[in-house]
Amino acid sequence: QVQLVESGGGLVQAGGSLRLSCAASGRTFSNYAMGWFRQAPGKEREFVATISGRGVIIDYADSVKGRFTISRGNAKNTVYLQMNSLKLEHRAVYYCAPGVTATRDRYGYDHWGQGNQVTVSS
Repeated sequence: QVQLVESGGGLVQAGGSLRLSCAASGRTFSNYAMGWFRQAPGKEREFVATISGRGVIIDYADSVKGRFTISRGNAKNTVYLQMNSLKLEHRAVYYCAPGVTATRDRYGYDHWGQGNQVTVSS
């Protein structure tokens, strides 16, 4: 059973930066892709970024390209999401999850983390 512990969220002013972390245990971390998704109030959970097990494949939602960077440290069983130049519309609960492949499809992931609130103020 995989366990995920997310951290790094919080309140930031528009234009600021945050880095989310997601520490995983219970599986061989490097065998799995890791994805980040987000869910804003009243909206569906949507894809943000994904990275394959060895970090060879990386993909971003168009809305975050150039602003967000996903990375992973397999020695620390942790995946990161660096978020720069944050906008009001980036406000959401951000979730990490492991997947078999680095896909944009949320149904390709399981064992979601507890979620991490990111609030962007004007």
